Amino acid sequence: MPKNPTSHTPIDVGDGAAIPNKNDAGLFTAWRIAFFGAIFVSLYLAFGKSDPYYEIFKFVPDGILVTFKVTFGAILLATCIGLITGLGRISDNRFINGVASLYVEVIRGIPLLVQIFYIYYALGRFVKIPDMLSAIIAMAVCYGAYMGEVFRAGIQSIPKGQMEAALSLGMSRGQAMRQVILPQAFKVVLPPIGNEFIALLKDSSLVSILAVSDLLRRGREYASETFSYFETYTVIALIYLVMTLFFSKLIGIMEERLNAGK
Repeated sequence: MPKNPTSHTPIDVGDGAAIPNKNDAGLFTAWRIAFFGAIFVSLYLAFGKSDPYYEIFKFVPDGILVTFKVTFGAILLATCIGLITGLGRISDNRFINGVASLYVEVIRGIPLLVQIFYIYYALGRFVKIPDMLSAIIAMAVCYGAYMGEVFRAGIQSIPKGQMEAALSLGMSRGQAMRQVILPQAFKVVLPPIGNEFIALLKDSSLVSILAVSDLLRRGREYASETFSYFETYTVIALIYLVMTLFFSKLIGIMEERLNAGK
């Protein structure tokens, strides 16, 4: 798609949830139905059909907290990795560019679940890594590759004249990048970073295969004790749905404010 050199265009990178927008009446309506419907069903199950749903809702909150810890830890680390990778991908240095490009290609070609196993079990033979830290590192390494492409696209979306103007004022390329290009690029990449956050939140369920008591693992523990598999996974699905829809709305609000400020 051709880009307008005089304006910033949204970057559609990632596989996160659809972001509700008032301009898309169908999607906005679907979001409201899904979000408030999930909350209503959760309340109905917890208080209208309390056994065993109420007990399940009481059993899993600590798992929600662990899920958030893994997600926020991984997205922060992935953002740092992505920024370094994105700068490497646009570097004129062939070695740096090659290393960054190789990282992106290799990591994006290996399933996240395999990476989690590799860091936890394979590397665990040489370095003992705590369970939660293993999960955060594995997810950050994986998502860092996608974030690298987000940052690359964001930086390249800034008109080249911005860099040329900064250089003409006596700035070095490093100063121009830090003080002129990156502040503008961050505004462009914030929405797709939000998309990656939602995708990471959903993928965090994979850490349940490790000894990390996230939301899904807590649900599995309850189901294995009570054999209430249908009820347990219904509750887990509803909680994930509410969380992802809630954050997708926050990201939608952020996008609207960023677009209004342009």
